[in-house]
Amino acid sequence: MQQQALTVRTALAVDFGAVDALLARSYPAILKADYPPSVLVTAVPLISKAQPRLVMSGTYFVVEDGDGVIVGAGGWTRMAPPGFGEEARGVAHIRHVVCDHRRLREGIGRRLMGHIFRTSEAAGIQQYECFSTLTAVPFYAACGFSTLGPMTVALRGGIDFPAVHMRRFLKAD
Repeated sequence: MQQQALTVRTALAVDFGAVDALLARSYPAILKADYPPSVLVTAVPLISKAQPRLVMSGTYFVVEDGDGVIVGAGGWTRMAPPGFGEEARGVAHIRHVVCDHRRLREGIGRRLMGHIFRTSEAAGIQQYECFSTLTAVPFYAACGFSTLGPMTVALRGGIDFPAVHMRRFLKAD
């Protein structure tokens, strides 16, 4: 079977529904092995919704397969996620990265992260912060991130989501 070509592009307003659907179907499936049922029932529905402002930020991207189907999404912002500080010069926060759970290990995430690194570095980014799911820690480590330690992301209504704080510095050429 020949692998389809993957294209990364900046997300548009018309992509919002497809990104939302991708998050809603993939996060629960991907995270199931690493989180207890209580987190899957309470927190995952909150984190698996697309954020309009982020999707339309100009630094959020989608990955399309050869048929134009969105199979991955994610991006970066200079602003930290809500509740985690302010903008810091030269620092990007990796945000809401997802890959279709039926298409794991096809290079979608790597292609997306390569694009994120290129676009953010061109904008003067020197350091990356990431609040990884427990499931994605090995992926981010393979992309050059170091683990800083466990953390909890407080969601609305007193619901907490266990995560891992990770960091990557721009590598010198």
